[in-house]
Amino acid sequence: MLVVKTGGRVIKNNLDNIITSLSKYEGKFVLVHGGGDIVSEYSKKLGIEPTFVMSPEGIRSRYTSKDELDVFVMVMSWLNKKMVTQLSKLGRFSVGIAGSDGKIVQASRKKKIVIINERGKKMMIEGGYTGRISKVDVEKLAKLLDIFDSVVISPIAIDPEEGTMLNVDGDQMAYAISTALKVEYLILLTDVEGVKLNGKVLKDIPVSQGKEIVERIGPGMNRKILMGIDAVSNGVRKVIISSGNVNDPISNAILENGTVIHNG
Repeated sequence: MLVVKTGGRVIKNNLDNIITSLSKYEGKFVLVHGGGDIVSEYSKKLGIEPTFVMSPEGIRSRYTSKDELDVFVMVMSWLNKKMVTQLSKLGRFSVGIAGSDGKIVQASRKKKIVIINERGKKMMIEGGYTGRISKVDVEKLAKLLDIFDSVVISPIAIDPEEGTMLNVDGDQMAYAISTALKVEYLILLTDVEGVKLNGKVLKDIPVSQGKEIVERIGPGMNRKILMGIDAVSNGVRKVIISSGNVNDPISNAILENGTVIHNG
């Protein structure tokens, strides 16, 4: 079984090839999709200027206000159904959900977050409507996979205490789901060929060497590696970071063209 995560930039550039490639995969799979760039486009069309913040670790992320949460849910739902329809057209028996459906993916809202302001100083602000995943209901997800051969999930979780939907990081959702299902492969489709160090793509990252390598990798990708190490340490056989912009990205990733995180 596969869990595949694809981000918004790759979706924008190569969605048809990604869906066609997935449709050829003979086993069951879960597709976790992003779409942040497309959310930003529609936010602007609706007169809502997207806001991004920088963490002390140098990671840039979307700040989700109540108004932008509404746009986020709307756009993600549209993308989700578009992907399900394409998969169905190509012969897959697919269903699309948000992580919040059936409380399958639960999260806690970040009440406060620390950011770096325009003067380069740390400051604390209200957390908005973003969350940190706290639980995946693996039994419900497994039942869906008993019925359907593929499940497409948008990165919207539910905070059961506050009764609100939350924008959660797509990578975080993919790692949480792959770990809960203990899948063979977690494939992260990105707009680069893999993890680059000194201008060259690393073919593999053994878990035993992962933290040493992370210290030499820039913000953003280092986070993917750390979560990949955690996933492999908790039952996922391999995490593959690979290009989503090639002709047959799923086969390309399974052939381990990219960076493979594994036990070793």
